[in-house]
Amino acid sequence: MKKIFSSALFAPVHYFAHLAACSQAVIELHCHYSRQSYRNRYVIYGANGPMPLTVPVVKESGKKTATKEVRVSYDTPWNEVHWKSIEAAYNSSPYYLYYKDDIEPLFTKKWDLLSDLNAEALRITMECTGVDTPITYSREYHSGNTEMLDLREVIHPKKDFHTDKQFLPRQYRQVFGIEKPFVPNLSILDLIFNKGPESLLVLRDSLTVINHNGRPI
Repeated sequence: MKKIFSSALFAPVHYFAHLAACSQAVIELHCHYSRQSYRNRYVIYGANGPMPLTVPVVKESGKKTATKEVRVSYDTPWNEVHWKSIEAAYNSSPYYLYYKDDIEPLFTKKWDLLSDLNAEALRITMECTGVDTPITYSREYHSGNTEMLDLREVIHPKKDFHTDKQFLPRQYRQVFGIEKPFVPNLSILDLIFNKGPESLLVLRDSLTVINHNGRPI
């Protein structure tokens, strides 16, 4: 099945579970940009629990901006803060050293457009997880399309992932999981650093088929 997703930075496991299970994915770039979404926000697992990290963008008051036109702001050294936070959270994880050199360059390069940063982050994390779904980027805004499963607003920080009955997150050992309960649906980075080559198995096991009564099979 084809699916359409919003642009996202280090998207959560929910996003990648659907991405791994579709025949083709379309990434929407022509919708109006909205704050507090996964477009510029992701959540890692720090020593004190879930830690949201946000990429600041250039604000244009009174103007609606398409996602593809949103520019990254470097008024603050967010990239250094993000990488130090990731390093502190995962440097003792099983696969941190294995994937560190793939991911760190995203934070040392200065990006003009958020969509370019997100596209490169998606490419790299797909390689790390082994997800090989063909990706295309929208050339215009996609209105309702029955040929594609629309996940643009389904996978959102303000939406409870439990409402998606297909997504049943599989537990895996997290860095702080010995002392604290499992935290589901964090950034794909959490899965990559903790499970490495087994990430794809976790993603596949986290999505289930739904029968006509809306129940998992």
